[in-house]
Amino acid sequence: MKALRKFIDRIKPQFEKGGRFEKLHSTFDAFETFLFVPDKVTTSGSHIRDAMDMKRTMSVVVAAMIPALLFGMWNVGFQHFRSLGEMEGFWNLFLYGFVKVFPIVVVSYVVGLGIEFIFAQIRGHEVNEGYLVTGMLIPLIVPPDIPLWMVALSVVFAVIIGKEVFGGTGMNILNVALTARAFLFFAYPQDMSGDKVWIAEKADAFSGATPLGHLLVGNTEAIPSFSDMFYGLIPGSVGETSTLAILLGAVLLLFTGVANWRVMLSVFAGGWLMGLLFNLLAVNEYMAIPAHYHLVMGGFAFGAVFMATDPVTAAQTQKGKYMYGLLIGIIAVLIRVLNPAYPEGMMLAILFMNVFSPLIDHYVVHANINRRLKRLKMNTGVSKVN
Repeated sequence: MKALRKFIDRIKPQFEKGGRFEKLHSTFDAFETFLFVPDKVTTSGSHIRDAMDMKRTMSVVVAAMIPALLFGMWNVGFQHFRSLGEMEGFWNLFLYGFVKVFPIVVVSYVVGLGIEFIFAQIRGHEVNEGYLVTGMLIPLIVPPDIPLWMVALSVVFAVIIGKEVFGGTGMNILNVALTARAFLFFAYPQDMSGDKVWIAEKADAFSGATPLGHLLVGNTEAIPSFSDMFYGLIPGSVGETSTLAILLGAVLLLFTGVANWRVMLSVFAGGWLMGLLFNLLAVNEYMAIPAHYHLVMGGFAFGAVFMATDPVTAAQTQKGKYMYGLLIGIIAVLIRVLNPAYPEGMMLAILFMNVFSPLIDHYVVHANINRRLKRLKMNTGVSKVN
């Protein structure tokens, strides 16, 4: 590492102002800070210092997604060979899934980071680490057999329209990864829904429907057991099937303080309460399924842990986080049950609440201001009387 550090220090002047490659300063700085901790420090004023900078935060989130990624790779192979009626060993299943999923990850990062570098060079800014998380999220929320050119196109749309037009990382109003998924869902629905897309190269006679797909057509008897859905032995998007793997990531996020427990808990609570309400009504078979099933079906758990907790697009106030999360859970289950055109629900619920999170914070802040003004008036009145 010392030799690498010396080499970087030797060529660094060429990328600084006045150097031969000064226009590529942002690109060089991005690679340098990726390899080594920046040596920049504050020299004046009062600052809060914390070991958790953006790079470490993004790294923790990516690490939290590794269990879902690894299980997703294994499950892609498992679902493929199960549809063919063949039994294979663990490593054969994982290797098949790795071959299917890894190219999606590569395309996501290459295209997304390429756009980030271009915009950083144009603006003369440093390359931000925000896409490290988005680049991993996108492969985990798409079907395993999705064409790579569609992944590339969705990344271009999400990064440019969903983030860069608003000013870059930290300025976007919508979750970037979900923006990519929404683009794919509405532009290419045949590759994002139906029974054919969730199992890679499946046998023609095999159904391939997800639990939500079975519910969509009223086939409640074909719904997998709660344990199968919890462990993830079902068809679905690459990283969304195993609630157990997702919860392992949630433990890391909560332990390190990267994700907010209020949002996470509120999403699960909102979905469960809405499911209980439907259980009381039970007008159709979809409403009659146990409320806790909603928490392990589709992308509910993944959305609650990795999407709803996005600090940029979520509510910022403490009370607002409870309301934000609760409404996401409620709306997700509401869309699932009452709108057959969108059996998932979680994607639209989070994007919808991303738009309204500033409004929630606005009312929470003004409620606090009004409460303090009333308290001040009461105290002033008491003082005058005395």
